[in-house]
Amino acid sequence: MSSKYETVIGLEVHTELKTKTKIFCGCTTEFGGDQNTHVCPVCLGLPGAMPVLNKKVVEYAIKVGLALNCDILQFNKFDRKNYYYPDLPKNYQTSQYDLPICLNGYLDIEVDGQTKRIGITRIHMEEDAGKLVHSGNTISDSNSSNVDYNRTGVPLLEIVSEPDLRSGAEAKAYVEKLRSILQYLEVSDGRMEEGSLRCDANVSVRLRGATEFGTRTETKNVNSLTGIQKAIEYEALRQAQLIEDGGTVCQETRTWDDAQGITLAMRKKDSEDDYRYFPEPDLVPIVITEEEINNARANLPELPDAKIARFISDYGLSTADSTILTASRKTADYLDAAVKAGADAKTVSNWMLGDLSKMINENGLTFGESKVSPENLASMIALIDKGTISGKIAKKVIVSMWESGKDADTIVKEEGLVQITDTGAIEEIVKQVIANNPQPVADFKGGNGKAIGFLVGQVMKESKGRANPGMVNELLQKFLND
Repeated sequence: MSSKYETVIGLEVHTELKTKTKIFCGCTTEFGGDQNTHVCPVCLGLPGAMPVLNKKVVEYAIKVGLALNCDILQFNKFDRKNYYYPDLPKNYQTSQYDLPICLNGYLDIEVDGQTKRIGITRIHMEEDAGKLVHSGNTISDSNSSNVDYNRTGVPLLEIVSEPDLRSGAEAKAYVEKLRSILQYLEVSDGRMEEGSLRCDANVSVRLRGATEFGTRTETKNVNSLTGIQKAIEYEALRQAQLIEDGGTVCQETRTWDDAQGITLAMRKKDSEDDYRYFPEPDLVPIVITEEEINNARANLPELPDAKIARFISDYGLSTADSTILTASRKTADYLDAAVKAGADAKTVSNWMLGDLSKMINENGLTFGESKVSPENLASMIALIDKGTISGKIAKKVIVSMWESGKDADTIVKEEGLVQITDTGAIEEIVKQVIANNPQPVADFKGGNGKAIGFLVGQVMKESKGRANPGMVNELLQKFLND
């Protein structure tokens, strides 16, 4: 997009909460299941059915509000938001309007080495709608749609930001960090591919330096981090080009077509007046005590920013490594557990970011599901520190640990992997390698220092990787320089 224009972005992030039952009834919130089986008269909005608020939803909302630096409204209430969608069987949504549970928060993000504070206008509780299953890939190329009401009534938090974001990259960083915090709090699994976390992007453009906002569009239900960035970048470019061509941006709701990489118009955007909010008559207002807020604050876990600071100060890790290792609570907990078991934090970090991370990614797992426990990783590192095995042998050991579930001590003994540290035994192998490789020997003596690397490799090969590398180098230098 031309530098002539500035993009203005506000995000509405909807996160499903990990409660066992729905917000106003006892139906399960479990993902999947046969269509229209996780339903009852309450979540289907049948006449005479009365909602009962799930207390756990309120507790989770308070935790999220505190983690995002919000004020908790001790008196808040539910409202009816009136509109008709085919996936909302009551023809209204039970949500919160003028008295939401959380107000006036913020979240700090980092993009290109710069920290930026993004204001959070509000967080409110509401029920999720159902899901339309289209015959085509999108609404626009579908001839028919079916409705699955299983998701109807699943508890949602809607987290609404101020229009403080200025690029798709900033929006992606904001949602990524927000998801991490929700996972740390264990209130949401954050699985965007399952719809547990979805984002509506309000995007407008204006001339750089202007103070008035342009006309915004809302791109609904983007469910991937890369999709959020791409949808915003496309929509900003579309609006700028439209203005340059003499057109006018319409306030409308759009959808993101990931396959084509474009946004598509869905419907005219409603205003707040169109929703005809009024207090929900079937639910009493919610009163939260100061004691409940203080208890929630006291029980908050260590959050990502605090963990990053601790990993840097206590473990001596770099900012970059600390950021990666704290993105997921399970990953950070794995490192803490390995250090608690006696391993050096930097060494654990290297294995986690290297060989272990590769195996976890290849198997589609998380560190919380790793087949090498933090205690077993620590025991392997201890064997390296004692000189029982070399770093090269350890690369074989960790694969065997992953495949067998056995600890490092058992694998080293069973597979005969104890490092050779006997000088005499290594000397015999070194002498044999020198005798069998006259050309590399001549190259080294002729001034090619790199030739010794080949000879080291041959010694390690002959010893099946068990020779102590330091002793191999020392003995080669000794015999080659005699």
